[in-house]
Amino acid sequence: MATDRPAGEAPAGVHAPLAERMRPRNPEEFHGQELLLARGCPLRRVLEDGRAHSMVLWGAPGTGKTTLARLIARCCNSHWLALSATMSGVRDIRAAVATARKQRQQFSQDTVIFVDEAHRFNKAQQDSFLPFIEDGTLIFIGATTENPAFELNNALLSRLRVYVLRPLDTQALENILHTALNDAERGLGTWKVTVDAAQLRRIAEYADGDARRALNTLENACALSGPGAVADATLDKVLAGRGPRRFDRQGDVFYDQISALHKSLRGSDPDAALYWFARMLDGGSDPLYIARRVLRMACEDIGNADPRALTLALAAWQTQERLGSPEGELAVAQAIVYLACAAKSNAVYKAWNAVQRDVQAHGSDAVPGHLRHPPDPDSKPYRYAHDEPEAHAAGECYFPDSLGERHYYQPLPYGLEARIAERLRYLRERNQQARRSACRIGDG
Repeated sequence: MATDRPAGEAPAGVHAPLAERMRPRNPEEFHGQELLLARGCPLRRVLEDGRAHSMVLWGAPGTGKTTLARLIARCCNSHWLALSATMSGVRDIRAAVATARKQRQQFSQDTVIFVDEAHRFNKAQQDSFLPFIEDGTLIFIGATTENPAFELNNALLSRLRVYVLRPLDTQALENILHTALNDAERGLGTWKVTVDAAQLRRIAEYADGDARRALNTLENACALSGPGAVADATLDKVLAGRGPRRFDRQGDVFYDQISALHKSLRGSDPDAALYWFARMLDGGSDPLYIARRVLRMACEDIGNADPRALTLALAAWQTQERLGSPEGELAVAQAIVYLACAAKSNAVYKAWNAVQRDVQAHGSDAVPGHLRHPPDPDSKPYRYAHDEPEAHAAGECYFPDSLGERHYYQPLPYGLEARIAERLRYLRERNQQARRSACRIGDG
């Protein structure tokens, strides 16, 4: 169902949560998104000029997506409609379109339709907005915690401008808390409660970038304390345990952090790699998932430069399986540090990708007759490598005749792979010499 509120919306009632009552009413009251709302920036121009366009606001919970959408509707004197993608369907979208048309006909007023959790709409629901965004019936403002490039249809995304809202830093949250504490009209200014600067900082740090969580926590602490100074013991009760971190097992933050772990390990920074490992555990990630990814990193980024890395990563995974948390996590940490410090090579990774491309491109080339089992009697004889000098059948080609010889694996001059490179150079030179000799004999 769509919720309807005119552009000059009434302030939230006294019984509304503090976070609702303290929503910013103008750009100056909006904390924590200064880069997005700086003078001269597109969104600031929208607020100042009163001309809105369709957009999607992408950011973590509590960063101000809904507030900013309401502020845009108010500054542009637009009718406000709100849909939640978790509870609405195509019927609700049609009703919103009818309301928007009526609003334009009767009052010559644009309509902002705010779609919360926009990524939860399926393709058909997203597509149903397209003609009405196109003809200006609706100014679409979507809010999402997920990457729009992955979660919104290309057709819809091409009609929207994406704005990224960053998690609020501690100073911005402290400013919001201080304002709420002293605001007698909408905040806690009439409660006669005192919260000192150190306590405000504790609440801001607990909120972990989420203004809504910060304000709810402040309100709970003041309500529990009553008039007078909030005791540290009272605040301890409100902050018992720890606030949930900005982490989502299947969301953007999850993949951002595993990416940071992988890139830190690849960049040979054991300290940063350990940090991101700890951050993921702190956010609730499954240690076995991380152990599995570390095993992949050993193959992708260390490879034959240090084959021990693969063994150690596998042992760490098995240790985590057998010991569980938290004991097994030390083994995963050990593997992460080793991999970060090890010599790096992606030569096998690149070779594997290249050979897969060739297999896709060339299809089912026949196995050469001398390599078949049993060998084709009409083909040249198979040369058993162990009967050859240095156990190497110099000059032999093991690829399909139609493909010819390929060199996918190009070892790098790091760690053990440097010695492998020397060996391969020697063997390939023997091949070349044997083929040159065979050509001279054939010419003769």
